[in-house]
Amino acid sequence: MAALVTGTKAPEFSLKTLEGKQFSLSAELARGPVVLVFFKVSCPTCQYALPFFERLHKIYERKGVTVVGVSQNGAKDTAAFNQEFGVTFPVLLDDTPSYPVSNAYGLTNVPTIFWVAQDGEIEVSSVAWVKADFEQINRKMAEIGKLPSAAVFKPGEDVRDFRAG
Repeated sequence: MAALVTGTKAPEFSLKTLEGKQFSLSAELARGPVVLVFFKVSCPTCQYALPFFERLHKIYERKGVTVVGVSQNGAKDTAAFNQEFGVTFPVLLDDTPSYPVSNAYGLTNVPTIFWVAQDGEIEVSSVAWVKADFEQINRKMAEIGKLPSAAVFKPGEDVRDFRAG
């Protein structure tokens, strides 16, 4: 089964954050859309992509959209990853080794990113690093926050159009 596609209802789930707090998708959607970023700490493309999602988090923090990571690793490795790559947005721990949430979302590769609208519908489904999908998420976050789209990439920065997951 491939990753869930746009137009699909996002499966409800509840997981613990790295800090041990309970996170429920439905409770978070009551506040606004959610960007789910599924990753594995050993994945080079995840290491490449997550700092860009951190930038979105910093730019649009408290502007109506929540960026949430879903790690396929344990707490210790995930905490080390967050430290190394500067991730400060909430990160959830999918239950290893069964990965119930990753499986519910049809993951075959990481990173896999979903924009889940407030009504629970998946509006963006992106596997690997796809710059066009990232830019679409940036525009959607700006729209929700009633802001102009932020310049996320730094001048001279090598930002690839695609990087396989």
